[in-house]
Amino acid sequence: MTLMDTSIGRDSVSRRTFLVGAGASGLIFGFAAHDGIRLADASTGKAFAPNLWFSMDAAGKTVIRIDKAEMGQHVGSALAQILADELEVKWSDVSISHIGFDPKVGLHVTGGSWSVNWTFDRMSRAGAAGRIALIEAAAKKWGVPASQLSAKDSTISGPDGKTITYGELVKAGVPPKAFSKEAMKAIKLKAAGQRRYIGKSLPALDIPAKTDGTAGFAIDVKLDGMVYATPATPPVRYGAKVKSVDDSAAKKIKGYMTHAVINDPTGSQTGWVMAVANSYWTARKAALALKIDYDLGPNAKVSSKTINDESKRLIDNTGNASTFLKEGDAEKAIASAKVTHEAIYTTTLNVHAPLEPLNATVEIRDGVYHIYTGNQFQTLAMGLVPAALGVKPDKVVLHQQFLGGGFGRRLEADYLIMAALTAKAINKPVKMIYSREADTEFDFTRPMTTMRVTAGSDGKTLTGWKHTAASAFATARMAPGFLGKDASGKKFDPFQINGSDHWYTIPNQLVLTEMNKIAQSATPSGQLRSVAPAWTFWAVESMVDEMAHKMGVDPLALRLQLLDGKGKNAGKGPTANGAKRLANVLRKVAAKAGYGKTMAKNTGIGLAAVTSQERASAAWTATAANVTVNPADGSFTVNRLTVGTDLGTLINPNAVEAQVQGATLWGLSLATLEEVEMKDGRIQASNFDTYTPCRMENAPDLDVILIETGQYPVGCGEPAVTSVAPAIANAIFAASGARVRSLPITAEKVKAAL
Repeated sequence: MTLMDTSIGRDSVSRRTFLVGAGASGLIFGFAAHDGIRLADASTGKAFAPNLWFSMDAAGKTVIRIDKAEMGQHVGSALAQILADELEVKWSDVSISHIGFDPKVGLHVTGGSWSVNWTFDRMSRAGAAGRIALIEAAAKKWGVPASQLSAKDSTISGPDGKTITYGELVKAGVPPKAFSKEAMKAIKLKAAGQRRYIGKSLPALDIPAKTDGTAGFAIDVKLDGMVYATPATPPVRYGAKVKSVDDSAAKKIKGYMTHAVINDPTGSQTGWVMAVANSYWTARKAALALKIDYDLGPNAKVSSKTINDESKRLIDNTGNASTFLKEGDAEKAIASAKVTHEAIYTTTLNVHAPLEPLNATVEIRDGVYHIYTGNQFQTLAMGLVPAALGVKPDKVVLHQQFLGGGFGRRLEADYLIMAALTAKAINKPVKMIYSREADTEFDFTRPMTTMRVTAGSDGKTLTGWKHTAASAFATARMAPGFLGKDASGKKFDPFQINGSDHWYTIPNQLVLTEMNKIAQSATPSGQLRSVAPAWTFWAVESMVDEMAHKMGVDPLALRLQLLDGKGKNAGKGPTANGAKRLANVLRKVAAKAGYGKTMAKNTGIGLAAVTSQERASAAWTATAANVTVNPADGSFTVNRLTVGTDLGTLINPNAVEAQVQGATLWGLSLATLEEVEMKDGRIQASNFDTYTPCRMENAPDLDVILIETGQYPVGCGEPAVTSVAPAIANAIFAASGARVRSLPITAEKVKAAL
């Protein structure tokens, strides 16, 4: 089943008619599903307003609708700043509301650093069209040309000092207006120097509610008559089936009610039994008391070694691999090169571990399933949940809440499905909460990856490059409509290989990728913060560094030489000046970090330059890692990370800086601390005692450089993640001569490489 039509893609204003009209309670702005639709006459008190982006009441108070999930990144405030700037509404009159789900909005997804990048134009034009409609209403009221009026701070000013507030106009009634897609495209947006909110570090609108406890997180939802459920999970990550359940011991626990065997037709999770009780802790105790007999399925003997061995076999035998990129003749160029080098780079399984455990509360009212949760990918969830329940999509309503951490884990729909199927089985409102153990052991992990990179040089520059990768394909499982096809029709997962199409000018390149079917079955993978670029750039930036040393040239000089901005690497549109922008960031980072200066003994600086996420939405980011190595035991200290990023237009600089800091520390955690193994089909970590992400004591000094170019904005939530690991590995080599090619980088691996 194809879960989505990728043609809806980025919600483009130009594909819809923008509508403005006055309802009984205020002015309403939205997008129609089809061209040519107009609002009902204002005098009827009705307004056609599907997929609202904002509304305004007679007091001038404006509510901006946000279709992106809030998980600590304050995305609603950024999008509100964009719209409010063009609307010229007073910031103190602005509030935000998060949309649960409406298919007319387009693709409901929050991830990939896409939020601002995908919606900047849409939100800007929505605000501008609203301002135009209000000015035209005032012009009609005063009998003057609209060209003589201006708007600022929710007030329209005209000739002879006349003024009228937005609220007064709304109260009097604003004539309905429709903007065709051509008219929307023709709206002239503000130049950078005219903006009042964009580029300002305004306080995030969600902080007061999070501070005073009124913010709506999913785990806080309470409904009348609600019971609690939590899963008893099988001994293997995937493929188990429940043969029988003995709940005699659970029945002795006060508050235990019943259990439900979950048979999910979508296959999100397998072998789960839900324990139901009058509190979470009672349900948890009962889940542990259930005696369940399983058929462990086909993955009971799979280990990390099994998966790694299969990936190694696949990169050695590429006859069935898909071609992601082919330019020139890489193999011929490498074979005839003066200098060649080859290396294999690997990454381990990693889990998301959001602070708020996965949860959803479901109530069935009049045959409609009301789901209260926080989700990053509502389009996917609202396709899978009805399918799992066997109901029509209009029988499921999603009430979006704040997310207590996401990092890609809440792109999945499994926890919604588990909760909905439990509610269906017991016919009661139920709050389903994963235990931390279930959250960890049954995560949709970042996949284990194995990559071989071979490069060739004429002694002056790189002339050939071949990159071969094998891993699970998360997209093939969760959203096959997003799979790509190569020239021969073979499918590949772009979110498994993005980043290998780097911005270095190398005339002959070949990138091959193949699904590891053992990993696909035993460790169903998901998208973890920064997705493929976290491993593809691990390989790319390590190999560039290795080639520089083998060629006898400075790694910074080689990178700058390759970032010449020629051909496709010139970029276009939002990525105009392409590689040269990355070169500019790299220079600034190297200078700020003191690259090239004399270092203390056993201390070195390593560089990495990346363009995560995809080429079309590249965020130009570079990192310099200052690392000291103890050659006696291989232990190392990351002293300082200097990170620079060119995001085009910065919507809220303070928020951007916080995002880059968070992404950098996430990258440090993945690079040096986080590792999960699989043994006998089971994830060998269950809580924060056995899975140890970055703590305060691990945090180095951070320098963040934000570069404002005024170009179209891109995302800041993920790019820095991808540059940290290779920068640290390159710094360790500079400090000690030890080259580590597998993540995480540990003292043992450094010692072995010395």
